[in-house]
Amino acid sequence: MKKFLSVTIRLLLFLIAAVIVARFYVLPQKLYPQKFSDIVAKYSSQYGVDENMVYAIIKTESNFNQYAVSSKNAIGLMQITEATGEWAAAKMGINDFSKDKLFDPDINIEIGCWYIARLLKQFDSCDTAIAAYNAGSGNVSKWLENGSLSTDGTNLSAIPYSETENYVKKIKMTRQIYAYLYD
Repeated sequence: MKKFLSVTIRLLLFLIAAVIVARFYVLPQKLYPQKFSDIVAKYSSQYGVDENMVYAIIKTESNFNQYAVSSKNAIGLMQITEATGEWAAAKMGINDFSKDKLFDPDINIEIGCWYIARLLKQFDSCDTAIAAYNAGSGNVSKWLENGSLSTDGTNLSAIPYSETENYVKKIKMTRQIYAYLYD
């Protein structure tokens, strides 16, 4: 009887440990994967963008679906519009650019990393750069000139679009989750 209880207790402890590992480590990593890690590492390093930021954008924008197309015709993993893709490709020296190339993870992530790096330099504030990634840099530049939306011309104290405000919050939260899980 003692041996049976001892085996049963060990089995229960093993099962409890397995549930804890699954709940706090395995399941979160399945929900927040690091797909395309070689490409993300390459271009986040090349353009000086935090990998967790790139993963947060990909997770939020496309949930790692390289064939995603939004209702506004943003394409691929980082949801690049055709116009932004053409403009970025010309600036970056990517030859023979076409809209279909945005479905290629390598091209999409490179353009996305280049673009977010450019926004981070342009706006000096991570939150403002994230807002610009969602709403466009022209819109955000106008918001920064509006005294009711920005008191210092650098940071937004209010975002006039709830979609963009929620986007900034989601990217920040998702970035923190990636940092917690993988750093």
